[in-house]
Amino acid sequence: MASSSVSSCMGKSLFSPDLHQQKQQNDSVTKMLGVTSPINTASPKPVDIQRTKELEECLKQYGLYETDEELTHRMEVLGKINKLVKDWIKEVSIRKNMPSNVAENVGGKIFTFGSYRLGVHTKGADIDTLCVAPRHVDRSDFFTSFVELLKEQPEVKDLRAVEEAYVPVIKMTFDGIELDMLFARLALKDIPEDQNLRDVNLLKNLDPRCVRSLNGCRVTDEILSLVPSIEGFRLALRAIKLWAKRHGVYSNVLGYLGGVSWAMLVARTCQLYPNAAAATLVNKFFLVFSQWPWPKPVLLKQPEENKLSFVVWDPRINVADRFHLMPIITPAYPQQNSTFNVSMSTRAVMQEEFKQGMALTDDIILGKADWSKLFEPSNFFVKYKHFIVLQAAASSKDHHLEWHGLVESKIRILISNLERHPSIALAHINPESHSAPEPEPDTFQSMWFIGLQFAKTENLNVDLTFDIQSFTDTVMHQAMQINLYKPGMKIEAKHVRRRELNKYLPPSVTAKLKKKDKMSSMTAQNNLNSTPIAESRGDTKKMLHQSRSDSSLTQAVDGKPTIGKHNRLSLDVGTTDSITLSAGHKRRREPSELDAEIKRFHSANSDSTTSIGIGNSSKDAWVPFLEKPAEESEDSTNDSQNSGMDIKSTTGSDGSAIREKFVLELDDSSLDSSSMNADLNETCNLGVQGNLNPVPKSTLATSENNKIIKDALFP
Repeated sequence: MASSSVSSCMGKSLFSPDLHQQKQQNDSVTKMLGVTSPINTASPKPVDIQRTKELEECLKQYGLYETDEELTHRMEVLGKINKLVKDWIKEVSIRKNMPSNVAENVGGKIFTFGSYRLGVHTKGADIDTLCVAPRHVDRSDFFTSFVELLKEQPEVKDLRAVEEAYVPVIKMTFDGIELDMLFARLALKDIPEDQNLRDVNLLKNLDPRCVRSLNGCRVTDEILSLVPSIEGFRLALRAIKLWAKRHGVYSNVLGYLGGVSWAMLVARTCQLYPNAAAATLVNKFFLVFSQWPWPKPVLLKQPEENKLSFVVWDPRINVADRFHLMPIITPAYPQQNSTFNVSMSTRAVMQEEFKQGMALTDDIILGKADWSKLFEPSNFFVKYKHFIVLQAAASSKDHHLEWHGLVESKIRILISNLERHPSIALAHINPESHSAPEPEPDTFQSMWFIGLQFAKTENLNVDLTFDIQSFTDTVMHQAMQINLYKPGMKIEAKHVRRRELNKYLPPSVTAKLKKKDKMSSMTAQNNLNSTPIAESRGDTKKMLHQSRSDSSLTQAVDGKPTIGKHNRLSLDVGTTDSITLSAGHKRRREPSELDAEIKRFHSANSDSTTSIGIGNSSKDAWVPFLEKPAEESEDSTNDSQNSGMDIKSTTGSDGSAIREKFVLELDDSSLDSSSMNADLNETCNLGVQGNLNPVPKSTLATSENNKIIKDALFP
């Protein structure tokens, strides 16, 4: 009964638009979706259909699809939650002196959004839900009486109410299914069963938190309405999300892209290739976004006029919007940038991954490789010689869960601090957190790893004291401010060489590192053996210098950190700027029709930049954020406390901090260049491509970004 109830009451809100709407989309081949004309409207060839079948079979091997029984169980869980919501709203209505016969009909409803609503959720994934209530039900009711009702349910486990969040949420596990539940109160006296959330007028007289909560459903529905083929979109999105997770670029909170951002990029690809098969869409995805001229925004539709005066994404008005490096704008009003957390380092990582993905899918389409090659995980720990290990510990499981979430949400501040350092070219954060192999008694601990790429330096001390201190002070200040801090919570940062990672990682990971080091040593020895014997001492010195700067030669130096004066920890880092993001495939594309497509793509975007504008009036605008924007004050906390704290900061139970000054001594002795892709230095170093620049990072947003965004808005 519950399953049928939720099917009838939620209808289109659970999965896809009605069949008539989908048929209209598929039949309207000539209809332009998006802000530019399609690049290619050709129908799929037999080989494209074959590659699509192979892709689907490959995805099934990764266990992405649920069985009918599992899907039915999800429907039953949603039915139970929906009934709980209706009963709760009725109870609240009666408690507020509403007649019983009226309270019986005020309604209330659960909507789904995110991956489940898009139809691309994986086995065991959570469900994003939204509780919509009539105007007499307050948010305070949701976080008090409804939470108490949930506590009484035997199916509910791990219940957490986060009312202070930018988008307030209740997190729980209901009968084995993880649920994130938002709340929105509409300015309506009742909520009918067929309530649709796409009407902009529903946002009138709503508080910003309700608008942000509603945006999840509104954006998801808009995405589904803006793709020409929902079936192809879903299969391509499943593939891209799997690829992003396996390659460590799936995390909105850490500065990569979250689920809605990947969905919008795939949807934009579908608009540019409206009749392409899913396999072709995956290939074109990498083609388009490896060439995308960031920070030009990605748009799925013309932004709506700002009639309700909500804050929207508009770099002409909002100064902070000009600093966004990789803007992807949501299609539902009020439009927002879903990627404001992206940093220079995370953008550089993703740009390189796009290029590698393009090379791999080229081979797959040509039959030179299979799809599993695309989903092979990249080994983050073999890419760098030096790491910062960030550790967050607490004395209980519940405290650690809260502490873990807070620290993770602030890591982007540390990345920004490191990026601003003139001697650090790249700070690559790995989204996966690890537990300590040998945790201390009665301690729960999480660790994040940041790989460091240094600029070309020689005999230079890199003092990261203030950078680390600023980050840890920000975390502690936030914890105190929201009353989250508990005795036993600690945050600590350490410098670790790659050969020391076995102290922090499980044997399954360190075994790969040893194998990689062994292969690198053999490569270095072979290179040395193949070097011609010099005829003079001067030639020997010259060739040695050349071999040391060769990106294919491993510098097998095994020096240990030394303790310098004033108890400063020192380490050696080389002069050759050979540490890069990955050792992946280089592009082997021969001149072909795809190269012509690149030109057509740029031409189409160049010719149609006027469509990116937002009308003729300067008052037109394009977004309150679903997530809280970065606070400028967090990046520069308390200059007066910069003495002593650095790569190690341990906060005691009384909130005091034990601090050590940490300095990196840079020389030319320890850069490990084994299996690194030298091509990426041109992209992410300091460099020539990818909009990165060796000048101070603060100038990027006020010069290059402004110019590109201005060109997009005002051609």
